[in-house]
Amino acid sequence: MGEHVIKMPDVGEGIAEAELVEWHVKVGDVVREDTVLAAVMTDKATIEIPSPVDGEVEWLGADIGDVVAIGSPLIRLKVAGEDNVSSGGDAKGQAAQPPDADEEIEAQADGAVPSSEAIVEQQPGSASRRSPVETPPSPAVSMPRPPLPRSEGGRPIASPAVRLRAQEAGIDLRQVPGTGPAGRITHEDLDSFLTHGRPAARVPSLAQNKAVEHIKVVGLRRRIAEKMAVAKSRIPHITYVEEVDVTVLEDLRAELNASKRADRPKLTLLPFLMRAMVKAIAEQPHLNAIYDDEAGVVHQHGGVHIGIATQTASGLMVPVVRHAEARDLWDCAAELNRLAEAAKAGLATREELSGSTITITSLGSMGGIVTTPVINHPEVAIIGVNKIMVRPVWDGTRFIPRKMMNLSSSFDHRIIDGWDAAVFVQRIKTLLETPAMIFVEA
Repeated sequence: MGEHVIKMPDVGEGIAEAELVEWHVKVGDVVREDTVLAAVMTDKATIEIPSPVDGEVEWLGADIGDVVAIGSPLIRLKVAGEDNVSSGGDAKGQAAQPPDADEEIEAQADGAVPSSEAIVEQQPGSASRRSPVETPPSPAVSMPRPPLPRSEGGRPIASPAVRLRAQEAGIDLRQVPGTGPAGRITHEDLDSFLTHGRPAARVPSLAQNKAVEHIKVVGLRRRIAEKMAVAKSRIPHITYVEEVDVTVLEDLRAELNASKRADRPKLTLLPFLMRAMVKAIAEQPHLNAIYDDEAGVVHQHGGVHIGIATQTASGLMVPVVRHAEARDLWDCAAELNRLAEAAKAGLATREELSGSTITITSLGSMGGIVTTPVINHPEVAIIGVNKIMVRPVWDGTRFIPRKMMNLSSSFDHRIIDGWDAAVFVQRIKTLLETPAMIFVEA
């Protein structure tokens, strides 16, 4: 038998390291060529690492949450043959050695490998560092795995795609038996669960629950935490809230959707807001900017690249609609839909998740009455959309029902004065309340 060392691959130009966010295998597993071994994250893009050969996992070189340099040994496989090889073409003997037996950390009692979202009473990946000497050899031919029992209260292990599918189907993954490695839930497990029906709901117990989960913040959640901390600690925010009467806009939107061509997407409020922002920015271009506070330079952009804060199963992402100034209403809607779907499916590229110059954040029908958006550092402005509500509005003689919506917008007070912020929001308000002006060229 020989050995094959898989190193951290080059995952992008100029990237020197990546964070390990998920193991798909554990020591002792038999894998086939193209089997997904692990997932790593750079910036906000998640990349899966497949196996280039058939073999048995002999050693895992990192824990979930570790930042691994490009080219560093990541996995060692036992393969057929006599000579040691590596995925990087190194000669025999250059592979990193596994941990000594006295460094072994006892695996979890249920034998499950912790996922990036569930670490209970131990650090993630500790089960994967078990000495290969103590791992029973796996059979040469993999047999179908029976569903593995999950510990009471244990978090299910599943890929982001499986979690998204379960969420859309209203399935609680804790009720789905997993047949993958370490009890991992696969798409086939979901199919079987849907085919055979759901278990009867249990009557909740009144017993005290004293369980404590120790969840390490890794991957996208850690990057969100770091970026929010930077934004709030370095940017003095000023938030301006204004109400907008969108009754006429909503009537126009309904009419356009009813008469649209079959090849055009359904219009939401956001494409109208994007076009209104483009017009307002043309009058106040300094709001479409990036502030390099270390160099003391404001980079004012001609192109309007609008980031759209999008909630996904993995966390908040901000795909970017580039050059909104060159897109009409329908083109804005189509690109918005494409990017949102890519982000939610985990398929958005690094380029699609970077380069914004101003951001929109919206929680749709859950948008509340007022929010205080956090600026997408290093931008200088963010526009927040609150939910539309029918409110009584005084027209001078009587109260009439109108569809009202608040805009909650934040600005970098180092660059944007309160007066400029108010002028910008009031211009957007005027355009949304008189939507015909959005289509009029200056």
